[in-house]
Amino acid sequence: MPIVVNLDVVMARHKIGLSELAARVGLTHANLSVLKNNRARAVRFSTLAAICRALGCQPGDILAYVKGEEDDGENP
Repeated sequence: MPIVVNLDVVMARHKIGLSELAARVGLTHANLSVLKNNRARAVRFSTLAAICRALGCQPGDILAYVKGEEDDGENP
């Protein structure tokens, strides 16, 4: 998938752990871990907004488009 989740980088920059962020955002540790480890197939805008609010960042700090072999040519 050409979308990469850089949540771990942003979390490290803000010195916040997964459990603390999960509590602030209102997600389970397991669900946030799926997103952090780039295994999520989708993310709700409300979840993304809550993460950005908790970390004081922008969606583009967390998500990045990387063109590469895995780009399956889906419509943009």
